[in-house]
Amino acid sequence: MPSSQTRSRARDRNDVLNRPEFLSLNQRSNPLCSTLSHQTPFKKRGSRDSSEGGPAADGGVKEDCMQLNPSFRGIAINSLLAIDISLSKRLGVCAGTRGSGAPLRSMVTLLALSGHALPWLCGTLICLWSSNTLAGQEVLVNLLLALILDLMTVAGMQKLVKRRGPWDFPPGFLDYIAMDTYSFPAAHASRAVMVSKFLLTHLVLAVPLRILLYLWAVLVGVSRVLLGKHHLSDVGCGFALGFLHFSLVESVWLDSSTCQTLISIGTLRWTPLV
Repeated sequence: MPSSQTRSRARDRNDVLNRPEFLSLNQRSNPLCSTLSHQTPFKKRGSRDSSEGGPAADGGVKEDCMQLNPSFRGIAINSLLAIDISLSKRLGVCAGTRGSGAPLRSMVTLLALSGHALPWLCGTLICLWSSNTLAGQEVLVNLLLALILDLMTVAGMQKLVKRRGPWDFPPGFLDYIAMDTYSFPAAHASRAVMVSKFLLTHLVLAVPLRILLYLWAVLVGVSRVLLGKHHLSDVGCGFALGFLHFSLVESVWLDSSTCQTLISIGTLRWTPLV
């Protein structure tokens, strides 16, 4: 008898299914729950052993269940985000100092700089200061307000979303000035589309110049992807946001008298009526 008990104990000890990580295979459980989560000896903090019984054990089983049927919407969104990140990293050929896009880096950087907020704000203020016509001042004041609207809206959305770029480069000095510290949405793309639509609407330009303006707006957005600063989705949303800003400025267009009042306030030459 002692020898038979010893052999039975050795057999139970050598049985693989008696190990702690395979105990769940010998127990009946809810077929909707995945037994994969009970095949490891690790447990979540605060959970009790199933041998204790009671509602705590049932709660632990439900907590450890895997979600085997994710929604189609979640799968589609995650797949699109993965494709967006992969393509954006592949297109960031000018992100480093070396690589196939290194010779074009200076040209692409200059193209991206043409869509920065600082040159457009300073240029608009200089033109407004030197303008002598009421019509020109009206256009320039509305353009300045459109630039400020675009700058504040994009900066607010970036602070809210806080999405990093595909290569996660630290923002530069000019980016801190323009409050362009995050990736979504692309501020350069939004500004380029808004400015190009504004100039095409309020300036009489020849056909080649109109084509160049459209091309410039697209290339500014593409340059930010080539530099590894933004994803493709950031640039696409920036383009859409630029069209929205242009439509909003056109709907609340300030007339000449209102612009003259704003200019008087800005130059400290405003004499309010008593």
